[in-house]
Amino acid sequence: MKIYTSKVDTDSARVVVADDMFLTKDMPTAAGSKMLDGYMSLFDAEVLTRLSDKGYVLGGKADVGEFAFDLIGETSYNGAVISDGKLTTASAEILKAGEAMATLNMDVNGSTRRAAAQNGLVSIKPTYGTVSRYGTVPVACSGETVSVTSTTADSCREILDAIAGHDDKDGTSLPTASCEKVKSAPAIRRVAILTSMTKGADADVLAKLDSVKAALTANGVEVCEIDNEVIPTARVAWNILMSAELCNNVSRYDGVKYGYRAQSFSNIDELYTNSRTEAFGELLKSTILFGSETLSTDNYMKVYDKALRIRRVIVEAFAKIFESFDAILMPACSALAYTEADIKENKYLVFEENFYTAPASITGLPAVVFGGAQMVGRSFSEMALLDLAKTCEKEGK
Repeated sequence: MKIYTSKVDTDSARVVVADDMFLTKDMPTAAGSKMLDGYMSLFDAEVLTRLSDKGYVLGGKADVGEFAFDLIGETSYNGAVISDGKLTTASAEILKAGEAMATLNMDVNGSTRRAAAQNGLVSIKPTYGTVSRYGTVPVACSGETVSVTSTTADSCREILDAIAGHDDKDGTSLPTASCEKVKSAPAIRRVAILTSMTKGADADVLAKLDSVKAALTANGVEVCEIDNEVIPTARVAWNILMSAELCNNVSRYDGVKYGYRAQSFSNIDELYTNSRTEAFGELLKSTILFGSETLSTDNYMKVYDKALRIRRVIVEAFAKIFESFDAILMPACSALAYTEADIKENKYLVFEENFYTAPASITGLPAVVFGGAQMVGRSFSEMALLDLAKTCEKEGK
């Protein structure tokens, strides 16, 4: 586990640690990749500036998997983080050790939600466009979101309140009036459990789901089981869109302007090829190839364009459910622990596990993880989702 530490009193109750996907001018930003090892930015990410302006302290930066799109940080150039025999993330370990009140994460492909579910933490992925991504390392820009993780719902609420808001520097930032909706939301009274989204989850995960259901019911929330065959298609569509966007975004790393440069090359083509071959990890290379094929002339319309159309259908499916329910309860992962053996058996496991996280990623809907389960709500319902998380915290004590 690699952590860049700033020169502050890390015992402060207002210390926040950021994943190494956020640019900082006084600490390197590597995004877990050999390609960016030692890279120094000329400015700080907007969310870090907003936290600093409100009296919060950046206690350091936590390592991530290469470009933060893997299963749970296992592809980092610095090696996987392992705790008690299971894979985890540097951010989760920092929070469990009590070294920060919260962590800022880039939720690119659900790894931060999986880590929260498996480590008993609370994580909130806000509505797309309500928190600035200016100064973050871009990967899958149409779905990635700055998220907050902590040990309590109150801490997540506090940090989210500090960073949410319009930013002129972010072209995807929503207008101020829309961002302000995050500050409050109607209470959640009816919750649906999608039975189609529980497929593949093991007994431990289903037990967590039952526990959350019981806590909600005990507090007057109506919980019903329903089915929907459209929302599960988010996994395939998101894998296509994410890979295509990643392919485009990492094309800037060529060994010329900044980042890793191969020592051996005889022409510009070899410089590009050798630098990317030596610096990129296997999962990233595979995803680049898949993204390139997806965007090829032969496949653009029948694969990429179709995925965009499926995204719209999924958005409409959620809207239909939200006519009768306020939120949807589902797992965040299929198991409460991953091991190195799981990755060795299936190095592309992340493209299966994002079955549970892709629906919120592809639609831009807010999602909160608490009690080992995940709840997806209407746009701008973050505070209502965190209210439920807090309620379940009390039930668990």
